[in-house]
Amino acid sequence: MRKVYFVLFLLAFVAGANFSYAQYFPSEVWHEGQITLLSGEELKGKVKYNFEADIVQINVNNRMRTFSARKILFFEIMDQEIGRYRQFYALPFNVRPNYRVPMIFEVLYENTLTLMSREKIIQETIPQYGYYNYFGNGPATRYRLDFDYYFLNSQGQITPYTEKKDDLYEIFSKHRVEVERYVKDNRLKHDRHRDLVRITAYYNSLLNS
Repeated sequence: MRKVYFVLFLLAFVAGANFSYAQYFPSEVWHEGQITLLSGEELKGKVKYNFEADIVQINVNNRMRTFSARKILFFEIMDQEIGRYRQFYALPFNVRPNYRVPMIFEVLYENTLTLMSREKIIQETIPQYGYYNYFGNGPATRYRLDFDYYFLNSQGQITPYTEKKDDLYEIFSKHRVEVERYVKDNRLKHDRHRDLVRITAYYNSLLNS
């Protein structure tokens, strides 16, 4: 009988708890990589970046150095989770009219019109369903990786992308009809990470043809 009460208590505790579902977030991990500073200095070591603060840290022979976006030209990392190199630039961006500050952007596709992003971690509250609802458990908290997207043109102008379909076609206005047909024929999503890369690559093929 004592075991039965213990099991019931344990189930009630688990059901009432509010768990955070953990996962791999690239910005929280040290990666093999290198940084090129505006001064021309190149550093190789373990690299960790922070989009929220726009800083990059590097560990070279157990010596830690931190650089703001104002000091960085470029850096790249080998992301072991996805098995490829990722490239980042520090570029001036208009945070408000007539005021530009350097910010870090990841290059997703580079060409005449370049697609870039800045990653962010979003906290979500989700309902819980199933057997343990009997004990009155509340919603759970989880975190997920999300992105803000930007387009960089050949004149150096950076345009934020709102992830609205009409805004995407406005950015691709020189070949809007062809891009709309390409998206429809290939069943692509205007707000899906990998699909945006494909759409941007197709648009550049039209620009450069």
